[in-house]
Amino acid sequence: MKTVFLLPGMLASLLLVAGCASMDMGSSKAKTAATGSAGGANAQGANSGLERCDKTLGTVEVIEDVNSSWYRTLSDHKLGSTAPVLKLLAQQSNCFVVVDRGRAMDSMMRERSLAESGELRQSSNFGKGQMVSADFALSPSVTFSDKNAGGIGGGVSNWFGNSSGGRALASLAGSAKFKEASTMLTLVDNRSSIQLAAAEGSARNTDFGAMGWLFGGGSAGRLGGYSDTAEGKVIAAALTDSFNNLVKAVRNYKPQNVKGGMGTGRSGSLQVQPD
Repeated sequence: MKTVFLLPGMLASLLLVAGCASMDMGSSKAKTAATGSAGGANAQGANSGLERCDKTLGTVEVIEDVNSSWYRTLSDHKLGSTAPVLKLLAQQSNCFVVVDRGRAMDSMMRERSLAESGELRQSSNFGKGQMVSADFALSPSVTFSDKNAGGIGGGVSNWFGNSSGGRALASLAGSAKFKEASTMLTLVDNRSSIQLAAAEGSARNTDFGAMGWLFGGGSAGRLGGYSDTAEGKVIAAALTDSFNNLVKAVRNYKPQNVKGGMGTGRSGSLQVQPD
């Protein structure tokens, strides 16, 4: 019974300590499966499970279908674009050189416009013919779900009885959910539009919701929210799993051969009966 009476005070003390917690910069508790940094062919602090390539396979741009339902679901969970996660993985792996076709293009075109107007120094060298083409397009899709863990709240209540402290802990425990995500990555050749590879990935994580502070939950402003929410972390892990599977598929790539040539109307064994 003494334990039951102490619980409200213990909860208050823990909340007070949590409110006074110091910043833990670089905390491993706030990291995702996509972690560390990349500079050229060098990677720092990368996930040890990330697949790597001895030889770079080509240049790649990340293309997201921003009008798709899965992309809109990300905003419902206060998550941004998956592109920063995928760009980090691609460069750290040394499998691809990342070509940025996002907002960086606006900055580049602005500088070119200033050069053409004569505002920049002559040695600035922002003339045409310097952009690198994107050999491939990497496109993600995400399926996300969360499920009630069930039974945890009731179990806590049974442990501590039907006291106010027991009910408080049971309410917190009842917020626990299993976060699950599956992702798909496709790699398309930009010159021919042929899909070279497709790979699925998945991840599962337990989110303790309101109890997160009891288990050392941390937060960080990196990767568009993917490092500070349970939803973001599980999606980042699933994307890493997809990327690993994609690298395994293309590392020893063997092209498909179609009798009669691709796209000739006479290719393969699946044809409309000719006249």
